[in-house]
Amino acid sequence: MKQPSLYKLRGAVRITVTGGDIEALINMVAEQGLEVWNLRAHDGRKAEMNILLPHFFRLRPLLKRTGCRVKVTERSGIPFFMARLMKRKFFLGGMVLFVIAMFALSSMVWNVEVKGNVKIPTDVVLAAAKKEGIYPFQWGFRLQSQDKLSRQLALALPDVTWIGVSKEGTTITIQVVESAQPQREPLLNPRHLVSKSDAVVTQIYAEQGRPVVQKDTRVKKGQVLISGILGDEENTENVVAKGEVRGLVWREYEVEVPLVQKHNTMTGESKERFYVVLGDWAVQLWGYGKTPFSSFNTASDHKPLTWRSFTLPMGWLTETDMETTQQEEQKTVEWARTKGLEGARNDIIAKNGKGTKILSEKILHEKKENGKVYMKVLFEVEESIAEELPLVHSQGE
Repeated sequence: MKQPSLYKLRGAVRITVTGGDIEALINMVAEQGLEVWNLRAHDGRKAEMNILLPHFFRLRPLLKRTGCRVKVTERSGIPFFMARLMKRKFFLGGMVLFVIAMFALSSMVWNVEVKGNVKIPTDVVLAAAKKEGIYPFQWGFRLQSQDKLSRQLALALPDVTWIGVSKEGTTITIQVVESAQPQREPLLNPRHLVSKSDAVVTQIYAEQGRPVVQKDTRVKKGQVLISGILGDEENTENVVAKGEVRGLVWREYEVEVPLVQKHNTMTGESKERFYVVLGDWAVQLWGYGKTPFSSFNTASDHKPLTWRSFTLPMGWLTETDMETTQQEEQKTVEWARTKGLEGARNDIIAKNGKGTKILSEKILHEKKENGKVYMKVLFEVEESIAEELPLVHSQGE
């Protein structure tokens, strides 16, 4: 049966049922709509289950009709925690005072962040914000509206197009959009564009400089593609060669793929820990003891308390340890071949950019050995083959 939502708030107990007609009791529980889960039966003589606390008290007439006996083995949830807490009045009073203090502290500004500024120093922005009353340990209710603060800061700071002020919890964020300035082109030294590998040129476009090769030309690594020297022997000018040159390149890959793939799967068993979060502190309420699993993954669910648009520095945290087991899966040679080729293609594109095109591929050698598939693959790739080579002036120039 499905575990009900918010069962921790409503309270639940783990019970053991013995004697009588247990099967009839379970059927009556379902007919009466009582919410139970994690039901485990033991040879018809004993059964264990979780049941909501309000529904537990409705079991008595069903137990009398079936002759079953019940024993509570575990209690969990807010009602039991509150019952224990009421026995410790001084602790309860201290917690109430602490919550009041935390609520008061959550109404203060603890941190002021500045984002988006590049040219304007953060200290300058913080100094202007302080004049408007935005600084740490300021009461939140004493601040002006966020729109008014944004306008006043925009007037106080030069070279600013827009400023936004937002408050989230105890943190105020000042978002700065600086005025756009014309971007200066970096000064470049004269250069050639040369080939970075042996290739056959498929496309050449010279934006600046003199192309010295043509389409379908075979080039060697380091050979000049677009020259940065213009003119003749008597009158020359060195420029920054710019352009794009693409070419066919042949790349050989050695691929290795294991046929046995290991992966973790969930068994369905889990253990929960519940905490009350107060600022940077977390107080555990239940779920004590070591995790009984040798292998597990832990998932955290933090739910802070909110009041209107404020996020308070308190709430609750649930940690769930989910048991995992490692499974092995035997793969076929065809799967390994496909996986290996896919990995090699991805590596080629990652190293040479999105514009890279794989035109063809050929498996030169393939063998299966020691639970792995080994392949040697030749790829025909079209990619950008140009790289920069600075022009070195002779001493007489």
